[in-house]
Amino acid sequence: MNERYICEQHRKILDLVCQKRLKEALVLLEQFLSDSDGTFWELHNQLGEIQTSYNYMLQYMRRNMADPDRKKLYRKLLTGTMEIADRARVQKLVSASAHYYYTPEARPAYTIKHALTELEGYTEDIAIADLHNDRDNFDKIRRRHEENCRNLFLIVWTNHTWTSQDESEAHRLLQSLLVPVNDVCLLISAVTLSLMECFDLRKFLYLFEAYNHERPDVNQRALVGMVFIIYLYAERMLLYPEINARFALLGEDEKFKTELNRLYLQLLRSRETEKIDKRMREEIIPEMLKNAKNLHHINFNMEESDEEKNDYNPDWQDAMERSGLGEKMREITDLQMEGADIYMGAFSALKKYPFFKNISNWFYPFDKQHSEVVKEIDFQENNVVIDIIFQSSFFCDSDKYSLCFTLANIPPIQRKAMINQMTAGQEPDELNKKRDALMMEERIKQAEIVSNQYLHNLYRFFKLHPYRHEFYDVFDKRIELHKCPILADILSKSEYLSKIADYYFHKGYPAEAAEIYTGMVKTDGGNAEIFQKIGYCRQKEKKYTEAIASYLKSDMLQSDNLWTNRHLATCYRITGAYEKALKYYQKVEDVQPDGTLTFYIGSCYAGLERYDEALNYFYKLDLLDSDCLKAWRAIGWCSFAVGKHEQAEKYYHKVLEKEPLMFDYLNAGHIAWGLKQTERAIKLYTQAVLLCEDKKMFWELFDKDKPVLVKQGIDENDIPLMMDLI
Repeated sequence: MNERYICEQHRKILDLVCQKRLKEALVLLEQFLSDSDGTFWELHNQLGEIQTSYNYMLQYMRRNMADPDRKKLYRKLLTGTMEIADRARVQKLVSASAHYYYTPEARPAYTIKHALTELEGYTEDIAIADLHNDRDNFDKIRRRHEENCRNLFLIVWTNHTWTSQDESEAHRLLQSLLVPVNDVCLLISAVTLSLMECFDLRKFLYLFEAYNHERPDVNQRALVGMVFIIYLYAERMLLYPEINARFALLGEDEKFKTELNRLYLQLLRSRETEKIDKRMREEIIPEMLKNAKNLHHINFNMEESDEEKNDYNPDWQDAMERSGLGEKMREITDLQMEGADIYMGAFSALKKYPFFKNISNWFYPFDKQHSEVVKEIDFQENNVVIDIIFQSSFFCDSDKYSLCFTLANIPPIQRKAMINQMTAGQEPDELNKKRDALMMEERIKQAEIVSNQYLHNLYRFFKLHPYRHEFYDVFDKRIELHKCPILADILSKSEYLSKIADYYFHKGYPAEAAEIYTGMVKTDGGNAEIFQKIGYCRQKEKKYTEAIASYLKSDMLQSDNLWTNRHLATCYRITGAYEKALKYYQKVEDVQPDGTLTFYIGSCYAGLERYDEALNYFYKLDLLDSDCLKAWRAIGWCSFAVGKHEQAEKYYHKVLEKEPLMFDYLNAGHIAWGLKQTERAIKLYTQAVLLCEDKKMFWELFDKDKPVLVKQGIDENDIPLMMDLI
């Protein structure tokens, strides 16, 4: 039995249970268990109990016997069936899968109780070593502690089903005042990864307890874990009354609701990481480097006396703005401030250090006392700049470790020179103030920073870890938490949904934004702005009829809005409703005339074959801009349509001297033929064919113009002959 077959059968069983087709699920599960050796006797017994209970339930129902606990028992049978299927899948994969999770190396002979004893002793051991200034012992204690952390992570991650004893020991570790907070954070990550591999009610409820921890480092990791697991097991969640009760309670907690909504936005922001990385590599950084070279003539390195300080020439700033460098720098700053992950690309190549071979290190909070860090950088030097770098919220823990090891590869003298250059002109007191201000700011926003950095850590793990293909990548799919039934009552509130919809709207996801805005309208009614946004989204999707319907609703609530009128006109014009488009274009023209508007009004008249009126607008545009190609094209075509062939030829001659397109050669050919310049017409048509994708497309375009050609005196019988001449 191979890995793929095992996973497919498991998925089928779970799907049947979620569809409430329990009888079929039980038959398939029995077959699933029978496809293996006799080691599944315990699971067989549990399955037998479920089958017996379900048969009794069905018999009671057949006899119309009252059963007040039927719903409760039915839910229990459903969850029990899924849990047996989960355990069977894991046990089968131990012998069938090559994934690291199922290897003996990932399953040390260790218990949470043992880990608790060792981790609680760490603080005391370090204190004693510090008292005796025993640096050699320091390193041994740290390494022993790190090995204990690694073992704790592995035994929690690979234990698919906790016993009540496991749960009790984990609670003691969570509540211990002696276990370092970083170790508790690691435990929460291990629980989350374990749940992603195999659902376990005890572990999931444990995350609720961890969310109540007083430290943001812990409770925000727990919140992220809860959200990931809800996303993965959305339908399954509804079957557990214990989970529903917990969420009903949290639904009354304003802090939880605010943090959940904030985390949802942060998760959506992670969707932008690849786009940001691509823009950084291909646009922003190359542009900054190019512009920086262009500014080499500006001398910032001047001597500063007291009266000269801060007396920079404003022309320098103007030069930066003209070069575009200032704009790029502001763009990076804005991305940083909104919490975007702008460093993924820069640090993706820095995950090859030996430190990252240990899977638990990807989840361990940055610790200056970690043995690998202490070995590379001496933080006892009391360097404020290094403190500022490693306390910064712009770098996640994983990147801080990468940065640390990268700095360590720079020779000490050069590293010191680099740091001195970074602090040039800044007094120690000034740097200390910056560090203290940074720490104060981060304390105020700590929960938000912790969850955002943790998401960046997870993103790197799921995208960069050597075994990443063995894990379900949450970031690889569209995340829609507001559609998870168990979170719907919380996230479906307009105050939260509007933030999600606005995020989609501003980041260029019109379909997602329109869907949420439409849902808000159904729930709470709409206003002019929401209908404008729905219309705009539909217009971006090229769903012009739906866009018009939304814009009209906005117009009813806020009449004669310039923006709405202009977009209504555009959509009507694109759909060929030229009369309606003219109505709205003229409303806009009365308030805010411009050249673009003039062109589109003329285009509408041309679409209605009111060519003389169209020409008036195109002449006006030609007067406004004497070098306007689109005006010349329009005047040329409309002139031809009303029989002014010489004028049409004059304007198309100007077009052909500029940057002619395939359509220009086609229309110029029509005009030449209308003037009886048959040889010239053939040459122009031939040029159009060369620029066309294929000859079939050319014939189709030519055929559309046939009525105009006939109207301008071309014999309809000559058209097939001309086609053969081309």
